[in-house]
Amino acid sequence: MVEGAHTDTGAPVSFGERAEDRVADLTTLHELTDRLTAVTTLDAALDEVLRAGAAIIGARRGLIVLEPPPGTGALTSPGSITRGYGLSHAELGHIETVPRPLTAYGRILEGTADTADTAGTAGTTASADLPDTVELVDTVDVRGAAVAHPDILNDHSLDPLRRKVAVHLGCAAAYTQPLVSRTTGILGAAVWLYDTPTAPADRHRGLVNDYMRYAAEHLARLVELTEARRAVASIAEELLPSRLPLVPGVRLAVRHRTGPHGPRGHWYDALPLPEGALGLAVGSVGGTGPGALAAVGRLRASLRAYAVMEGEDPVAVLSDLELLLRLTEPAGTATALFAYAEPAAGKMVLAGAGHTPPLLIGERRTEFVETSLSAPLGMLACWEAPSVELCPEPGETVLLYTDGLLRRTGEPMDRAFARLHTAAASVPRTAREDPGAVADHVLHTLFPQATGPARRTEESAPVYSCGRPDERVRRPVCGGGRGPRDGFGPGAPRSAAYGGRDGGRDSGRDSGRDSGDGNGDGDDIVLLAVRFD
Repeated sequence: MVEGAHTDTGAPVSFGERAEDRVADLTTLHELTDRLTAVTTLDAALDEVLRAGAAIIGARRGLIVLEPPPGTGALTSPGSITRGYGLSHAELGHIETVPRPLTAYGRILEGTADTADTAGTAGTTASADLPDTVELVDTVDVRGAAVAHPDILNDHSLDPLRRKVAVHLGCAAAYTQPLVSRTTGILGAAVWLYDTPTAPADRHRGLVNDYMRYAAEHLARLVELTEARRAVASIAEELLPSRLPLVPGVRLAVRHRTGPHGPRGHWYDALPLPEGALGLAVGSVGGTGPGALAAVGRLRASLRAYAVMEGEDPVAVLSDLELLLRLTEPAGTATALFAYAEPAAGKMVLAGAGHTPPLLIGERRTEFVETSLSAPLGMLACWEAPSVELCPEPGETVLLYTDGLLRRTGEPMDRAFARLHTAAASVPRTAREDPGAVADHVLHTLFPQATGPARRTEESAPVYSCGRPDERVRRPVCGGGRGPRDGFGPGAPRSAAYGGRDGGRDSGRDSGRDSGDGNGDGDDIVLLAVRFD
C-alpha cells in the first residue's frame, strides 16, 4: 500500500526515485483492482472501494453515495445508496442533515459544480464534511473534478450548520472523488474524512483517481447485474404461490430465501384438491437463470394439472411429470416431492424423485420420513418408485424442504442432515403450535448469522376433530415414537441418495462449489411446514 499521505514538494526528486514510485504505485493499483474484481456483490464492492481509497490517501473514515442515472445501462435505477466506512448510522444521519446542494458530493451528483470550484480556488460554498479548496483531476466534465477541503474548522466562510456537523463528527479535512463511468456518466461520489487538517499529495490524488476510474466501471457493471437479478427474482416470485390455501385440519407456512446471486430454480406449491384433500409439492430444477425459471413455471403448472386428475396417486403424478420433462426439456433434470394429504383422515401419501426426505416433528418423535431411493426426473428412460404413507399425530408438523437448506450449511450431507435433525428436535414446545414458528426456529438454528428476510407466507384453517380411516396405501409409516426404516438413524437418512452426486463428505464439498461460493450461500432455501391439527 502507499505509505504516507504527504510529500515535501520542495525537496528535489531524481528520475530514478520518480520511476521507482511509479512502479510501486502501479503495483499497488494492480493489487487493489484485483481485490475489487474478486468482489461480486454491490454492497461488498462499495465497502472495498472505500477501504482502498482510504488506504491510498491516508484517511480513516469515509462514505460513498451511489446514484446511477436512470436509463443508463441498468434496467431500472436502484435509487440512492449510501455506505459508510468507519461511520455509524447516527453519524451518517448527521451528515445527511446538511442539504445536498451544499455538499461537494451533492454538487457532483447534481451537476452544479461552480466555476470557482473548477478553477481550483476557494469558493463561496462548502459542505459540512467538505471544505472549499478544489483540486482538478484529469477529466473534461467539471462534475468529474475532485474536491479537497484541507482545513474545515478554520474556514470561517462555511455555513454554521455545516461547521456544526463537522465539529460533531470531529472532521477536520476531507477529500471527495467522483465516480465517473464511460457508460453511465456520473455514477456517484466517495468522500474520505480526516481527523486533522491535511490534503492528499499529488501522487496520491493521481493514484486514487486511477483507482476510482476502474472502480466506477466495475460498480456500473454490478449495478446492472444487481438490477438484472432483481428482475429475475421478481419473476421467480410470480411463479410461486402468492398465498397458501385454507384447508380444514391443517395449517401451512412457508419460508423461501434466495441466495445473493438470485433464484436457483427451487420451488414449492400447495393446492386444495377435491374432497378436502391437499396437494403439496417442493422441488428444484437443474441450471440457473431465465431458463431454469421457465422450467419451474412449466413444471409447477403441469404438476397442478396432474394433481387435480390423479393426485391421490403421487407416483402417477411424478411419472407424468417425468414424461413432460423428457418431452419439453430433453437435456434437463429436476427433483421433486409430491404429497397427497387428507387432513380429515390424518394421513399423507407421498413420493419423491431424487428429493430430500421430509422431516416429521412432534412431541414424541422427530424423524426423517424415508422415501424410496429414486433418481431425479429426467435421468432415466422411465421413472417410477413406490410411495410411502405417513400418519402424523395431531399437533405434529411435517417439514418439506429443498436441498438448498442442507447445502447452505456448508457441511457434508451426513452432517447437514444431522444438524437439521438437531434443529428440528430443539423446537420449543410453545413454538410447535405454529408451523411458521417451527420453520423460523429451524432457519435460525441452522443459520444464526444469516441476514436478509425470508419470504414468509402463512395461512391458518379451522381445526376439525376427525378419526383415523382404514389404511389403504402401500407402505405405512405411522404411530408415535417409531423410528426410520431400514436401520437409518434419525440424523443421517440415506445421504448418498440426496447429496446431489455421491453423498457423504464429498457431496457436501461439491455442493459448495456448485453454488458459486465456498459454503453453498448461493442456493435457495425452501421450507414448507404442514401442521396437522
